[in-house]
Amino acid sequence: MIDPRITDHVWYADDASARAARAMLWPFALAYAGAVALRGVLYDAGYIESVRLALPSVSVGNLTVGGTGKTPAAAWLAARLVERGAQPAIVMRGYGSDEPLVHREVNPEIPVVIARDRVAGVKRARALGADVAVLDDAFQHRHALRDADVVLISADRWRLPARPLPAGPWREPLSALERAMMVVVTRRAVSPDAVSSVVGELGRLRPSLPVAVGARARGALARGGAPATRPLASVDGERVYLVAGIGDPLTLVSQLEAAGAAVTLHAFADHHWFTDDDVSAVQRGAAGASLVLCTLKDAVKLAPLWPRAALSLWYVSQQFALESGQGTVDSLLALLLAARHDQPGVRPPALGHPSLPNT
Repeated sequence: MIDPRITDHVWYADDASARAARAMLWPFALAYAGAVALRGVLYDAGYIESVRLALPSVSVGNLTVGGTGKTPAAAWLAARLVERGAQPAIVMRGYGSDEPLVHREVNPEIPVVIARDRVAGVKRARALGADVAVLDDAFQHRHALRDADVVLISADRWRLPARPLPAGPWREPLSALERAMMVVVTRRAVSPDAVSSVVGELGRLRPSLPVAVGARARGALARGGAPATRPLASVDGERVYLVAGIGDPLTLVSQLEAAGAAVTLHAFADHHWFTDDDVSAVQRGAAGASLVLCTLKDAVKLAPLWPRAALSLWYVSQQFALESGQGTVDSLLALLLAARHDQPGVRPPALGHPSLPNT
């Protein structure tokens, strides 16, 4: 796989080598952007059909590759629906089946439906008794016509101009926010001033689009299959061997280093499904480390393979917390809850994108 440090440098750095790499990739980026634009035109003109879903539905997605916190945010939103008396289901493509496992770990009472075709997946969720669907990573899946789209933007990875893949991390341009009902700016390590800068830029680009802010905080360290936990601050002075098959491992490295750890990163591709050979390689690489650490997304796949006699495998829990925009989120939840009264029966036309309070 490509070292994430390489893509990170090409996409975000501004030195001569990064600029040269982007220039070489730019013809491919133009071709990609053209294909995305043509697809959007075909959907907007009705040449490609969008199908109403069998349940009131909201998608949680993004405009860039990885690292915005879609799965924690989708799990948080589903839990808020449960608190208000709904019976949500998570519907997702599944990829390497790590994110469904994370959802089942975080919200074991909420069913998870894995379906490449989200239309069929929502029908299956309804058959299971769900009355509302939360679609994890479906903003680009325009065949499924949702009641609302929530787009996550990472303040930690915010860079303009928005260069399309592969010269940059952008799946779609910022103009795609016209399809969104609201944006959640997520942050891990950046300052409040940096978040305010992103919120302000989004306000200039789309003044009427409600914007909320959510923190993706690292919680305690936990150990798979055991009740033991330890605070994140306990990594101070530790030699940490970090195993990460996630979209943005470098931010986690920075957080651990800021907490005082000496970190060695063993990066895998996002959604990587670990094998016994991978575990053996990790064991060899971790020789001399005092702590082997991964994310929950990795732990749900690594833990069943982890040797009992090996150095314990710990993972960093992640917590999503809304910092601003509660009124906007409440309005979104109210819209979805009200739409449940249309069940059972044929779903009505799309609810549209009403003006939500920007609080």
